[in-house]
Amino acid sequence: MTEKLYDKDSHIREFDAVVLSCVPEKESYKVVLNRTAFFPEGGGQYADTGMLGDAYVSDVQEEKDIIWHMTDKPFEEGEKVHGKIDWEKRFESMQQHTGEHIISGLVHGRFGYNNVGFHLGADYCTMDFDGPITKEELKEIELEANKIVYQNLDVEVLYPSEPELADMEYRSKIRIEGQVRLIRIPGVDMCACCAPHVKKTGEIGNIRLVDMVNYKGGERIFMLCGFRALADHREKEKSAKAISALLCAKEGEIAEAVEHLKAEQLSLKGRVAELEQRLLSYKAMEIDTSGKVTAVFDAELSGNGPRELMNQLLKRGAHVCAVFAGDDREGYRYVIGSRMQDVRSLCKALNEAFRGRGGGKPGMVQGSLKGTEESIRALLKKEEGQI
Repeated sequence: MTEKLYDKDSHIREFDAVVLSCVPEKESYKVVLNRTAFFPEGGGQYADTGMLGDAYVSDVQEEKDIIWHMTDKPFEEGEKVHGKIDWEKRFESMQQHTGEHIISGLVHGRFGYNNVGFHLGADYCTMDFDGPITKEELKEIELEANKIVYQNLDVEVLYPSEPELADMEYRSKIRIEGQVRLIRIPGVDMCACCAPHVKKTGEIGNIRLVDMVNYKGGERIFMLCGFRALADHREKEKSAKAISALLCAKEGEIAEAVEHLKAEQLSLKGRVAELEQRLLSYKAMEIDTSGKVTAVFDAELSGNGPRELMNQLLKRGAHVCAVFAGDDREGYRYVIGSRMQDVRSLCKALNEAFRGRGGGKPGMVQGSLKGTEESIRALLKKEEGQI
């Protein structure tokens, strides 16, 4: 068995060891050492990475009490090596994991809920609880968690005997065989856990609960701790300053400024819609509707514009009205209608001739096609004879 140095001291960054075995694994190598400070993936925490000599350690796993390190270079059995873990990555993961213990302990103590899921990812830490939590309660939990951080409490590692364990109350997601390893934060939480943690709660720095969603009848909470919380704060501060400058408003007043801008935008949108209706009316008055098929090509029409223009032309007496929005290069979106004629045959003819798609009812069809204005007008002229 490999001696687990991280169990004895979570802050060991470098160590010396002897290679017990090294076997090729595809394009890498699986290395087993007599001792290691590299934590293998487990307990919801990802594996450490770092260096063994001049070899990069990309993954660490434990299988049946054997810890193997995935490296990009081979080693000889019996070779002495110097290991160095990626400390920034390890410390950041310990900040998140110990923060999770504090939140889970507070939620369990206040509501009796269990943490039924924990994932420590590269960006966020998520916790799943089997009961509902309100947004107001989440804020209260966040405040209490940070008070615990500032108290700089000891984070203790315990290895109780079976008789001692029988008298202890602790959280655990699974049944554990053999020696149980407990992480205790006095007055806050005691939980079975195999992962390394910070030594003092003050090392966490800050706990932020940034989001919450309903999940399987309970709540999924998104958390950032320490350096991740600081990075998130800086990014949001940068955005707030940029918005403040754009709106010419103080940072504390940008929400109010955005509300004002939104109301102004809605008012302008209504005014634009009104003007568009007037413009369509003017356009309709200028279009000749005396032919059997009134065809209109307009690249500026968008949204419901083609349909509204068609209806206005039908109101003016057009027998069949076909409105095309688009251009020869990108293709056209069309709407065809009549109050006197079944226009589905005209739709079918257009679709067959110009790789079109669409359909509808006898009085109105719509769709899209690829073709030139000249060729489409030629087909419409030809189909006039069938109307």
